[in-house]
Amino acid sequence: MNIVRYSQRPGPGALQEEIRQVFDRFFDNDDRDESSVVTSQWVPRVDVREEADRFVLYADLPGVDPEEIEVQMDKGILSIKGERKAQDATGSERFSRIERYHGSFHRRFALPDSADPDGIAANGHNGVLEIVIPRKPETTPRRIQVGRPG
Repeated sequence: MNIVRYSQRPGPGALQEEIRQVFDRFFDNDDRDESSVVTSQWVPRVDVREEADRFVLYADLPGVDPEEIEVQMDKGILSIKGERKAQDATGSERFSRIERYHGSFHRRFALPDSADPDGIAANGHNGVLEIVIPRKPETTPRRIQVGRPG
């Protein structure tokens, strides 16, 4: 008895798009860090600035509605997830070149213990997501006096 693996064929152009994205990722090796989750179809560029009282993260997300971006903080890990939709071409339109990535993205960043998860704020403007993470107030070590019993 022969076992035949059945796979449903994707729509027209889907295979070429998937191959293009694989090649783009392979040849666009610019020493990325490991903050991108494997299931991401593209990786937004991110700048992280450290200031005296806060951390500020800027993510380039043109074409992504800020209200559709999910920002979460869990156990010291800041996650940014979302999706940029592919531009639909009507029957009369035809693209001669497509270079902009689309699909889902998911990035994670480990934050230092000095980050205050309760004060995180995020907003999007002109295709840039800004996440402000305040620092916790510094605590000074407390000396504990050791005494003798009774």
